[in-house]
Amino acid sequence: MRLRTPLALLGAAVLVLLGPPLLTTGSGSETGTRIPGLRLMVPNTPGGGYDITARTAAKNAEDAGLTHNVEVFNLPGAGGTVGLTRLVSEHGNGKLAMSMGLGVVGAVRSNDAPRTLGDTTPIARLTEEQDVVVVAKDSPYKTIDDLIGAWKESPGKLPVGGGSSPGGPDHLAPMLMAKAAGIPPKQVNYIPFDGGGELLASILGNKVAFGVSGVGEYLDQIKAGELRLLAVTGPERVEGLDAPTLEEAGYDVNFTNWRGIVAPPGLDDTERKRLVRLVEELHDSDEWRASLERNGWDDAFLTGEKFGAFLDAEDKRVVAVLKELGL
Repeated sequence: MRLRTPLALLGAAVLVLLGPPLLTTGSGSETGTRIPGLRLMVPNTPGGGYDITARTAAKNAEDAGLTHNVEVFNLPGAGGTVGLTRLVSEHGNGKLAMSMGLGVVGAVRSNDAPRTLGDTTPIARLTEEQDVVVVAKDSPYKTIDDLIGAWKESPGKLPVGGGSSPGGPDHLAPMLMAKAAGIPPKQVNYIPFDGGGELLASILGNKVAFGVSGVGEYLDQIKAGELRLLAVTGPERVEGLDAPTLEEAGYDVNFTNWRGIVAPPGLDDTERKRLVRLVEELHDSDEWRASLERNGWDDAFLTGEKFGAFLDAEDKRVVAVLKELGL
């Protein structure tokens, strides 16, 4: 899901959309996965986690011969709820799906959106990943303790940026960090961006003191030395990256994000099963497995009704966490 600058990311997105059809080894007809005219909506800007996940999935599906010419397009706004509203309005459209995740769950709550994920057809949860706490390469903060020490002194003067609306993963993670460090969450100066692509420019330009985003979004920039990684939010260190977990650093935070795919309401059983079958075959492909490893994503595959139950539980979890934080 990644290049080193937002401009490069946009260029890559154009190539994906306008470039020649990918050569594949099959048509998808053998497995019943081919969906002519399939469109995959990304409810935030190019360069964010949903965008990278969607474009990776589309390319992998084509490379594996599961389907052809998947159109990926962006419809950003209000933390993903603009795209969600559009998706729900496409009742019965079996050739449309949307890349989404925990951020949309939170945005529905924080924006009091008229539509919820309960109005969609759940297709699959695909991945889980840790968030990373990063600063620009010339930041004065060399370690997570340096950062949190300064943050505790002046919480409001150290803005933290995230690629999701309040209630989303990039908002919840620093709020949980603040609470663990003894900083009242209401004092945190959180600045939301519509995806990791927009956030990156503000981190590199020192417009925010630090940023929180998915590991897959900034892996290239971290390895290139453009961003300094201070910590990861999950239960274990990320292989290949030299940074502690927050728990290891002494802060009681264990937090991960996830991403998946939903479709419009009102699909007939054949349309729903074909979309589920497509992601099942994608999940089992060598191409997707290679992408999981390359992007630092954990496999979190879950489909259909079980995914729907998970979405309902996540909505309740977001409400509980926001209430616990006093937000």
